[in-house]
Amino acid sequence: MRDRIFIDTNILVYSLLEDNSQKHNQTVHLMESLKGNFIFVSTQVLNELYVSLQKHNIDEIENKIKKIMSIYNISIPDLTTIKLCWKIRKKYAYSYWDSLILASALENNCAILYTEDMQSGQIIEDRLKIINPYKQK
Repeated sequence: MRDRIFIDTNILVYSLLEDNSQKHNQTVHLMESLKGNFIFVSTQVLNELYVSLQKHNIDEIENKIKKIMSIYNISIPDLTTIKLCWKIRKKYAYSYWDSLILASALENNCAILYTEDMQSGQIIEDRLKIINPYKQK
């Protein structure tokens, strides 16, 4: 069965760095293992990615982001997403931006959120599991 998976910005940053670091290599392996699933990112993630990589060549960054846009499902947060974000922030005490990521993942019925910024193993709203792929099991 194909899962619906949401990818946070930091995971995409490590996948694009091409620095042969341990996190880059782990991320490349993770992304390969996710092929065949429904992968989601939000416009928030794309914007954060652009800012995170802005010390690199602008054309190269834009080309990499265009490739991501052509491969993954893109979630566009709207007013409903923002209201859900507020609810999640109050309930789980995450930052506004992390809560917006969680809201986007929930709206797209994702079962898994890959990120290193939140509590790995936590289940949000009884249906979204946060997984830090770099954390030892």
